[in-house]
Amino acid sequence: MNDLILPLIIILFASFFQGTFGIGMKYIQPLAWEAWWLIYALVAMIIFPCVWAFLVVPDLIGSIQATAGRTIWMAALFGFLWGIGGIMFGVSVNYIGVSITYGVVMGLASSMGSIIPLLQMEDLGANPAVPYIILGVVLLLIGVVICAVAGIKRDKLQNAEKADNIERSGNNFKKGLLIAVICGILSALLNVGFSNASPVAVSAVKHGAVARNASLAAWVVVLLGAFVMNAVYSLFLLFKNNSWSSYGNSGSGKAYLWAILTGIFWFAALGVYGQGASLMGVLGPVIGWPMLLGFALIISNIWAYRSGEWNGAAAPFRLMLTGLAVLIVACMVLGFSNSLSF
Repeated sequence: MNDLILPLIIILFASFFQGTFGIGMKYIQPLAWEAWWLIYALVAMIIFPCVWAFLVVPDLIGSIQATAGRTIWMAALFGFLWGIGGIMFGVSVNYIGVSITYGVVMGLASSMGSIIPLLQMEDLGANPAVPYIILGVVLLLIGVVICAVAGIKRDKLQNAEKADNIERSGNNFKKGLLIAVICGILSALLNVGFSNASPVAVSAVKHGAVARNASLAAWVVVLLGAFVMNAVYSLFLLFKNNSWSSYGNSGSGKAYLWAILTGIFWFAALGVYGQGASLMGVLGPVIGWPMLLGFALIISNIWAYRSGEWNGAAAPFRLMLTGLAVLIVACMVLGFSNSLSF
């Protein structure tokens, strides 16, 4: 029983960080967005992952060097592609708004991030857990859609004037929706990269790392590619907008602090998730990823409720609670499926 409960607790712990890190993005000013983002990406994708990995993996560099070059490049490539998805998120929001974009991206990222590693497994058809995994993923998609619809209804009630300013008709809506779909698929590739980087973790174990900590070596490889994409885009905007001077803006100390804390929380989610997924065995990336995002959506809505984002929207709030209940059931089904795997 502990073999089943402990990974779930760890995934839930990771979800707290995943559902909380976004709070820091409310404190970007007086830095330019790209200036703030470069600090955040450096902490989240390079500094914190490398420091943590160096502390718990006895021979991190040797573990990576001992892994096949193709594995390293593919894992980093998936991270790079995920970075493109993150950039496209903001573009989609300009066309169709936050709620629709978030719903599409979360739904596709959670489902595709689970299904792709599942399809890459050997002896897929013989595994008794597969039907329950599919059921759990479907339920999770339903829960995400319900939460997205609730968010759209809330926005219409609270921000009617802002909603009118977002171009949601004709070709603009279709374009925004297409971008959101592509973003959701690319966002799933972060977990696909982690799954495909498992040989790095195996190598780390051979070099003396504890199994659950070995996943950190895999993240170092994946996030190197992710950082390259984020850094290139941030630097492009810094030069294009000539916004380097914002680093010296008066009162920017708080923005620096939040960029660092946001980066720490963001990778804390992935680092802890990796440990929980490793304890789940071969199905870890398949089951753990949708659970991570499902629980994170619940936690982010708790923070949203506490900050007053659902004030004056009683009916949408009740609908959101229904969506969260479906997400909880989905996570329970996914957790149960792990007990059936051979």
